[in-house]
Amino acid sequence: MDRCRFLYISMIELRKMKKQDRRGKHEPRTDDIGFFGRIRSYMREKTLPVGALACDALNVPADTIAKMNEQCEKINLLLGILNAGQDASALCPIATEAALTMLDILSQTPPFSYMNISKHRERIEKVFTVDNALKYVEFAIKAATNSLQFEEIQNFADAMMLQRYTAVFGHLAYSLGEYQTAMLDFAEKSDGNEAERTAEGFAKMFGDYFPPEFSITEGNAWMSTLNNSVQYISVIRPGEKVAKLVKRMHYVSFVGMFRSDLFEGLCVGHAPKKCKICGKWFLTTNARHTKYCGGYAPGDKLHRTCRQIGNLKGREQRELADDHPVKQIYEKRLNTINRYVKRGTLDADLAEVMKSWQRIKCFER
Repeated sequence: MDRCRFLYISMIELRKMKKQDRRGKHEPRTDDIGFFGRIRSYMREKTLPVGALACDALNVPADTIAKMNEQCEKINLLLGILNAGQDASALCPIATEAALTMLDILSQTPPFSYMNISKHRERIEKVFTVDNALKYVEFAIKAATNSLQFEEIQNFADAMMLQRYTAVFGHLAYSLGEYQTAMLDFAEKSDGNEAERTAEGFAKMFGDYFPPEFSITEGNAWMSTLNNSVQYISVIRPGEKVAKLVKRMHYVSFVGMFRSDLFEGLCVGHAPKKCKICGKWFLTTNARHTKYCGGYAPGDKLHRTCRQIGNLKGREQRELADDHPVKQIYEKRLNTINRYVKRGTLDADLAEVMKSWQRIKCFER
């Protein structure tokens, strides 16, 4: 899979980069995910706030993970045979079908749907062959016996790509489930952090969640140090002429990438928030106490967003308050109508019509 590639631009020329972020002039490379100035992330042609990928991963439904797992089990059979150095030719057709089915599932599931699905489909169809399975066994034997020559490595490129796909796809359902198990607990706490939804506030909460004696060597899935490799290179971003120093991180799994995305978001005050209408997680990027997401409200026949529904509910609650100006105006007009009826200058039936009209005008517009 050429691994899950993650690009993080250093703080060099940060001021200039932030201005360009606001203008939205970035054109990132196809498979790269980048944090530019620690404000934006880029995946394929999409531009997203830092933390958005991690937030989307929290919303992957359990039944979708179950469907993934069905395909993972088939792919894992091939992975096990490959790693054991045995003949896997009989499993290739089954694994190929499972990988393509997995890709269909991912194409409908954010954040995986942001990938270049057609490109990965072409790669899978190219590398999932009996010949590459046999080649990988040959490669593994040579590597284990230290008989692999450097100039030979290129001959096994497709075979190694086959192993990478099986490794990433084979463990995806399990690792995604583990990610949600660990991260949802932290997300729930960040959701309740209404006092100060800022980088400083989340840092304090993070410190409370992970006490000082916490060690990254304890095998905790949160803080694994074995999920990526780092290289520093100088690159010229698309549309620019000045080179910048870049730290590129190659992840061995999607989950490692999502975890980094979540933490980088917290560093700049971006954090998950659970919508009070639909129950899905969305990303807040400022200190406002936002309660509703911008997605469509489930079951709403008018196709309104959760935010629109939430605003209407808020208005209804405000209008029920005794000190609301509209309610005071309504009661004043009712009192006026009742006085006219009491004096005998207004017909009772007409008075009821007028009261009904006032109620519609004040509360049911």
